[in-house]
Amino acid sequence: MQNIGDIMVNIVKVETKKEQKKFVDFPLKLYKGNENFVPPLYSDELKMFKKNYVYNDQCESIFFNAYKDNVHVGRIQGIIQKASNEKWNERKVRFTRFDSIDDQEVADALFNAVEKWALENEMEYLVGPLGYSDLEREGLLIEGFDELSTFEEQYNFPYYSKLIENIGFVKDVDWVERKLYAPKELDGKFEKLCSYILRKNKLKIVETKSTSDFIKRYGEKLFKVLDKTYDNLYGTVPFTDGMRKMVISNFKLILNKKYYAVIVDSDDNVVCFGICIPSIAKAVQKSNGHLTIPTIIRILKAKNNPEILDLGLIGVLPEYQMKGVASVLVYEIMKYLLNGELKYAETNLNLEDNISIQNQWKSFDNILHKRRRSYIKKLK
Repeated sequence: MQNIGDIMVNIVKVETKKEQKKFVDFPLKLYKGNENFVPPLYSDELKMFKKNYVYNDQCESIFFNAYKDNVHVGRIQGIIQKASNEKWNERKVRFTRFDSIDDQEVADALFNAVEKWALENEMEYLVGPLGYSDLEREGLLIEGFDELSTFEEQYNFPYYSKLIENIGFVKDVDWVERKLYAPKELDGKFEKLCSYILRKNKLKIVETKSTSDFIKRYGEKLFKVLDKTYDNLYGTVPFTDGMRKMVISNFKLILNKKYYAVIVDSDDNVVCFGICIPSIAKAVQKSNGHLTIPTIIRILKAKNNPEILDLGLIGVLPEYQMKGVASVLVYEIMKYLLNGELKYAETNLNLEDNISIQNQWKSFDNILHKRRRSYIKKLK
């Protein structure tokens, strides 16, 4: 409990099922009626509190709810990502799932609770918003508040950055997001170039009979490519068996074999791939992320007849990144957009200093429409 002036902010560690439900419910109430907020799946959020949660083998977590005059006014989660700290030789606590009313005293009290926990565990920095891994929602929205969030990323009000910066946080990294549109004209030379790249490197684009066939043949190989692709990127950790199973389980329902491409070598080893996911943002909005029967029907409709594609997972082996192989993948995405059935594709998060990925989008008509930030603060 924290007294601030004449007002009392009560910070409660989340331990009971009642507090867990309040923790998960808070953003749904805070953003009620907001047309740009897209909730995560409710059942997935509740899984965090289970003892056998997939990340518990490499993370320690703590959750807090904030109350002011007995009204629930905020929440926050702290994570010690041990695999990340070991990989990068750091002593950092991540904060995530920070949501609050526009009240500096509430934000101060929530972050004070996480900082205290961090210091008790001999950590040196607090950083975020970052989840358990880069598969989770990450980054604070600082531009693009009038844009619909993707299902994969979190929406927040503009005042969040003020609350966080007033506590002493500064920029660590930024991500940018783009809308990709088909070019008005597609140069025939591009198609010839892609064919040449495949022939020169003895590669081919493979087709699969179904999503199940795709996962069976290439599931494990894709993750090996992802680990190598993302190895040096901000905040990443290697995939565990549990993470792989979770990703497959989460994507299996919404994958459409029309919208993924896999490039393999002569031994059928994956060297490059891209998985685009039909946007289910609007499908889950009405039910607040609950998987009701109407929600499932909306998801299946969005899967089979999407208006928007979200760029989900993209990987290129390092040894092929300078050989133009990614251009073949870009051309495949272009073809999705050129058929006229889709409005546009969303890139989701790309690090602003990741020049190689930023250059790939120059082939499209594109709009940089969102920016997100990870903040950092040195602890006492």
